[in-house]
Amino acid sequence: MEGYGKILLVEDDLSLAQWIEEYLQEHGYIVTHVSSGNEVISAFKTTKPDLVLLDIMLPGIDGIQVCKELRAFSSVPVVMLTARSDELDEVVGLEVGADDYLTKPIRPRALVARIKTLIRNKKTAETVPVKDKSLEFGELYLDSNSKRVLYRKKEVMLSSGEFEFIWFLACNAGQPVNRDQVFLALKGREYDGQDRRFDLMISALRKKFDDAPQNPEKIKTIWGKGYLFVADAWA
Repeated sequence: MEGYGKILLVEDDLSLAQWIEEYLQEHGYIVTHVSSGNEVISAFKTTKPDLVLLDIMLPGIDGIQVCKELRAFSSVPVVMLTARSDELDEVVGLEVGADDYLTKPIRPRALVARIKTLIRNKKTAETVPVKDKSLEFGELYLDSNSKRVLYRKKEVMLSSGEFEFIWFLACNAGQPVNRDQVFLALKGREYDGQDRRFDLMISALRKKFDDAPQNPEKIKTIWGKGYLFVADAWA
């Protein structure tokens, strides 16, 4: 078997759900499928999955609201599935705590690769001892052990992917980091020229930290150089 782990699949298109379920089972995953947003929390607590594949457009509670509810008590990786190549869907999904997204039609190899990476990263974080580390910039406090974020004395809920990204940027405060550096550090591969997940994540982080998207001061995009975490902008 290539893979391992338990997947909760939330998809109302039954033919697509059957295809995904069979494909993942062939790669060694145990899959539980539900077709409505109303069923997710109960199924999640019963099956205790290692990852959730969550369609955005669902009958009952939609995927965005489901993700919000999951993030209230769990940091299990969530991959959003969207039928539209709509940046708004992707941004909103990242804002509510999704770790990644895939646009339909789903590419089988990409699906398994994302699942493998997210489950592996999550299990590594849980099993490898982490030294107590924290960073503080003005009113921003980051704790890499607890993955806790405080801004203006209020806790900010970030997905695991968002925390890894802002931690990486903060560790390189004052130094622009390009997309290749980000992808190598956080995904173990170079930037392919098309994947926009970190651009979208930047948008989500700016909203969470009141950083004006048209004129950002805290997390900047430097043309031709990459992303810049501005250390003295958090006061």
